[in-house]
Amino acid sequence: MTMAADVPVPGWKGRSDGPGADRLRWHHMVRTAAGRDEPWDAAFVGFRSDEGVRRNQGRPGAAGGPGALRAALASLALPAPLRALDAGDIAVTCGDLEAGQRRLGEAVGPLVDEGRPVVVLGGGHEAAYGSYLGLARSRAVRAGARLGVLNLDAHFDLRDDPTPSSGTPFLQMARDEERGGRLLDYRVLGISRPSNTERLFRTAGRLGVRYLEDTDCGLLGLDRVEVFVAAFLGGCDLVHLSIDLDVLPAAAAPGVSAPAAYGVPMEIVERVCATVAASGKLAVCDVAELNPELDIDGRTARAGARLIHRVLTGAVAVPRRG
Repeated sequence: MTMAADVPVPGWKGRSDGPGADRLRWHHMVRTAAGRDEPWDAAFVGFRSDEGVRRNQGRPGAAGGPGALRAALASLALPAPLRALDAGDIAVTCGDLEAGQRRLGEAVGPLVDEGRPVVVLGGGHEAAYGSYLGLARSRAVRAGARLGVLNLDAHFDLRDDPTPSSGTPFLQMARDEERGGRLLDYRVLGISRPSNTERLFRTAGRLGVRYLEDTDCGLLGLDRVEVFVAAFLGGCDLVHLSIDLDVLPAAAAPGVSAPAAYGVPMEIVERVCATVAASGKLAVCDVAELNPELDIDGRTARAGARLIHRVLTGAVAVPRRG
């Protein structure tokens, strides 16, 4: 079983409008792991996995997500210079998801210690547990910083299954925190009631999970969403923001394992991302469930890239953590 960390990634390619700091695009400002000793403002790690989706009886293909997200992000214009490090991909092969999650944690932890935001490019939502493993081993969390996990998702992903999958990452986190004598501060925005069994709602209640349903997250519910996010940010020191692209309506994100019949509008999701970025507390953001094989006109990849762009351009504008 081969698990690869820092797999070389193809050079970022995109439109070029000529020299000058006022003509920058993402592909101009990203370098690979060979340049990681130079200063950087944000980092990317890819997680090439759809093993968790397969185990969760979903539609495989999310292993192609990291490449599609990079391609969609590459030509987006930068408002100011932003140095980004691409630390390569963790590739899950031979079905060994658990080893892949551990390797992802080993890659994420040292990057978090640098005090700048890390974006994990999924991959299935099983990436979230690997991101958490990296946060759990970071200096800030080991020193007692309060970790908050905000999941933008149609699903709780609290399944009590015999083996880890894309449906289990947040229950895995909760159990790890319980073993350390802590309660996971886990909140979800965008829950689809028809897509979650009563057992999952009971599990969420037992764990003290706070959530907003998708029907409460429309434009008319913006005040409610802002209160929800403000309360979350007020209770933590570090944020793990997890974006499952199936939180968006199917028209905006068709290329996912489970497209949303209702979903949360892009305007709301982007507003939440901007608020978290501006808090100065963002440590890790994972973007999950993009399946390029199911995408239409690159819509889902473009939506994910725009959210990453919004998160990072907002986060690097605030003072460095630590």
